[in-house]
Amino acid sequence: MVELKHVSFAYEPGKEVVRDLSFRLEDGESVGLIGANGAGKSTVMKLLLGLVQGEGEITVDGILLEKKSLAEIRRKIGFVLQNSDDQMFMPTVYDDMMFAPLNYGMTREEAEKKVDAVLSRLELGALKNRYNHKLSGGEKKMAAVATILAMEPEAVLMDEPTSGLDPYNRRLIIRTVCGMKETKLIASHDLDMILESCSRVILLSEGRIAADGKAEEILRDRALLEANHLELPLSFGRS
Repeated sequence: MVELKHVSFAYEPGKEVVRDLSFRLEDGESVGLIGANGAGKSTVMKLLLGLVQGEGEITVDGILLEKKSLAEIRRKIGFVLQNSDDQMFMPTVYDDMMFAPLNYGMTREEAEKKVDAVLSRLELGALKNRYNHKLSGGEKKMAAVATILAMEPEAVLMDEPTSGLDPYNRRLIIRTVCGMKETKLIASHDLDMILESCSRVILLSEGRIAADGKAEEILRDRALLEANHLELPLSFGRS
């Protein structure tokens, strides 16, 4: 579904933040992207969305990511930002959810059915007509996920989806993520959330893949995690 082949990128000449990166995400796969600050996680997200362009090749559903294919690829990939305030820009949740379907050519009736279906799927009907500026942090995060799913993406990128949430809302987000059937790439420092929601983990270190494999195996490997400036998930204990 999504594939990177020998992708490198530098914000400044000679200072690569992503180095010869190659991996593939299969349809319906849920993959955690982990690593210390500066490991390259956010840059990988930007590369997949075409926000920055490096060397190498990125394909989405067999389509080469390049300038002329950006619009088509962005219809296939949804991106849930770390800060929901940067994503929710219309007055109400309903307005935000309607925006993309209408701009993608749906009739208003079709878009309304899609919005209602997503809200029902996520059990968020009560948020439909709420004003975004009156939502709590957790409600806004859930609304942001709903907004992306209303676009009918084939893959969803998520940047720190549990950041800043209280335990109750964090649990809601994890439950929602676990119930999503779309292909997912989730960048997070919340390794317990990654353990619950992802079957596979890619560990980045200085822009390279330090490990790629089953989530439980990588997240149980204390020596590997500590060598890359991470700690065991709380689920596995840290004593």
